[in-house]
Amino acid sequence: MRYALDYYGLMIRTLRSNAFAVLIAAMCASATLAQTAQSTSTPAAPSELSAELFYQLLLGELNAIGGEPGVGFSLMLDAARKTGDPQLYKRATDIALRGRSGESALQAARAWRTAQPQSREANRYLLQILIGLNRLPDALDPLRRELTFSTGDERAAAINGVPGFFARTADKQAAAKLVEQALAEHLNDPTLGPVAWTSIGRLRLEAKEQDAALAAAQRGQALDPRSDGPAILATNLFGAGVAQAEELVKRYLENEPRFEVRMDYARALIGKQRYAESVMQLGTVTREKPDYAPAWLVKGTLEQQSRDLEAAQASLTRFIALQTEASRTTAPSVESTQSLTQAYLRMAEIAEQKKDLAGAQAWLARIDNAEEMVSVQSRRAAILARQGNLEEARALIRALPEQDPADARMKTSAEVQILRDNKQYKLAYDVLTAALAKDPKDLDFLYDKAMMAEKLGNMDEMEQLLRQAIAAKPDYHHAYNALGYSLADRNLRLPEARQLILKALEFAPADPFISDSLAWVEFRSGNFPEALRILQKAFKDKPDAEIAAHLGEVLWTMGQHEEAKAVWRDGKALNDSNETLLETLRRLRVNL
Repeated sequence: MRYALDYYGLMIRTLRSNAFAVLIAAMCASATLAQTAQSTSTPAAPSELSAELFYQLLLGELNAIGGEPGVGFSLMLDAARKTGDPQLYKRATDIALRGRSGESALQAARAWRTAQPQSREANRYLLQILIGLNRLPDALDPLRRELTFSTGDERAAAINGVPGFFARTADKQAAAKLVEQALAEHLNDPTLGPVAWTSIGRLRLEAKEQDAALAAAQRGQALDPRSDGPAILATNLFGAGVAQAEELVKRYLENEPRFEVRMDYARALIGKQRYAESVMQLGTVTREKPDYAPAWLVKGTLEQQSRDLEAAQASLTRFIALQTEASRTTAPSVESTQSLTQAYLRMAEIAEQKKDLAGAQAWLARIDNAEEMVSVQSRRAAILARQGNLEEARALIRALPEQDPADARMKTSAEVQILRDNKQYKLAYDVLTAALAKDPKDLDFLYDKAMMAEKLGNMDEMEQLLRQAIAAKPDYHHAYNALGYSLADRNLRLPEARQLILKALEFAPADPFISDSLAWVEFRSGNFPEALRILQKAFKDKPDAEIAAHLGEVLWTMGQHEEAKAVWRDGKALNDSNETLLETLRRLRVNL
């Protein structure tokens, strides 16, 4: 009778007992197996479990779990070499890894791959250990071997997965160079070249080598303009601020693209505050994939922000219908619940904007999401305030439970917003003063208090608070912009105002509201054509009533009265209660 090696099954059963019982069992097993081996005329094969081997394995395990991993490793690796069994090589490697002995793990992995050169698992262990030890030059050979284990369509997937091996590598630049060496034979291949350059580009991007990553995307797309990888890399680069990458994305979108790439591009455009263009891309997605719910939600949100209420309502209604239908067959996830909550909140806001307060309350009543309680109750409070029940609205917010500090902060923000919307600037100022007494480092509250000081006519305090925010956070672009605009609006210290706003644009170059501020400096400085150019672009990028007020005034001053009135009408359609727009019309004595 021969005993084939079933190491794991036997060890697991044996090691369930305590160490003393294990040792007794081992001794008994050794004796029994030895007698059996003696009565067998056939010599034992290397993979058979002899009494001696069983005892060695057992001692190895006992040492590994008993605080002597070095001894356990040595016994296990010796057993692996005697038997050639891959499970023992793997176990020896794992013992070394768990004992945090990288060199021992490397020794075992190398022995394993030498014994079994065709084992993909052995090669992958060796590769990952070398990378973990930061011995990247030595990883070139096992990385190349890893790729040879895949053929046909699997090869592209294997190349695409290469950057994952280097996820924890600190030197991404060296990793990118290593991968480029490993993939050298594929870099000019029309089939595998695009995915190879994408993998190289991903590592270059992680190494913050944006120009080199862009070059990789360009090389990949040149081989195949329809390939997804270079376009996805280019989209990531565009989102990270590499403007030249957008050309690659647009070129890809001309060739029957995957809708997911177009969706990512639309999100990147939102990050650049190019909302109108994003809506166009989302419109294409919803036409090509009408059942893809996330596109409807993002599209509806952007349309609502642009005050295209009918389009927003249609998009959000479609999203809600798709989500409701999906929930009948699949249990809702946390993400889907959150998305549906956001859609209901947007629909409530649209109803508010249409002055349908009862409809807004009805949408809010459909929300059953404890995590969004503060947001929901804040909207309910805002509706109460609009109905003239300001104190009831404040009480509703203050009564909300606070599960963590973030909830308390959200409650303060909601109360300030309601007071601001109802022109209760002094009360809002007092609430912010109390909040800052608890947390003087909250820059957003500091900024809000500065804005309330301005509303109350305390211009010196406003400037002092904004400069305090800038000193605490030198890249706080909102403070630069607010201070610069305030100076320009009062026609004071215009060169300083320009410098402040230009500084804000360094941190947020695509923000149309900051561009609006810069245009206002140009207008106050008498540079009407430049002010007009900047405002026309800003209004195109972000249709907003306040930008419309400024654009209309520039046109009016330049004698283009009909054009000015048309812009003001557009502004009123966006928000007929905007203070800046209404004040401009009153001051210029214009009736629309």
